[in-house]
Amino acid sequence: MWCKPPAVLRLERDQAQVWRARLDLARAELQNCFRVLTEDERARAARFCFARDRDWFIATRGILRIILSRYLDCDPAQLRFDYNAYGKPALGQNQDDAAIEFNLSHSNGLALYAITRARAIGIDLEWINPARAEMAIAERFFSPTEVAILRALPRALQVPAFFNCWTRKEAFVKARGLGLSLPLNAFDVSLMPGMAAMLLRVNGDPDAARDWSLYDLSPAPDFAATLAIEGNDCQIEKWEWQTHTS
Repeated sequence: MWCKPPAVLRLERDQAQVWRARLDLARAELQNCFRVLTEDERARAARFCFARDRDWFIATRGILRIILSRYLDCDPAQLRFDYNAYGKPALGQNQDDAAIEFNLSHSNGLALYAITRARAIGIDLEWINPARAEMAIAERFFSPTEVAILRALPRALQVPAFFNCWTRKEAFVKARGLGLSLPLNAFDVSLMPGMAAMLLRVNGDPDAARDWSLYDLSPAPDFAATLAIEGNDCQIEKWEWQTHTS
């Protein structure tokens, strides 16, 4: 269930909170998002060729700022982000007294924002397009074990299994913050439909499966999403972003 968030947000160290937001905003709501962007973000928005892509970018970044500002009790326009060598965003120095960690993903007009405290976190969201669930893609990016499992499934199950695998891998890579320096085929995840999301094995890191947790999120029909978080026994809360809360 994606619930209305409380008026006062509380985030403990054993919690992760995931926000779901639709990116097709009314004009007034989009303008509110635009107002909180930095000049650099506005310049990036202007470089999009298509209006829909530009509006989705504005909404994605504006909503991120508004959500984070609620945890930090600050002006969303004043937030500054740093990026590591692989492009993973984080709150800039001197802005994060609460040790807030976050990650986001968006696809086909939907966005997810994952927030936690003092834990590495990653999230991936994908629109389920059967045309993308090709064995050639799996053979390029998935591990041999995962490819073998996928091949053994009937076609009707291959598509959800493909996107289970893809989002679980992407979420873990994003949580680690290592970009493509951690190849997708260097670790195994569960992928069978109906099987719990799990990290099974990481090359050269025998403790990884014990040290990380994966969670399916079921964000909407025809979408797949996975949350990856450092540690175990994390309580997941799912909030629906609403414009009147901004």
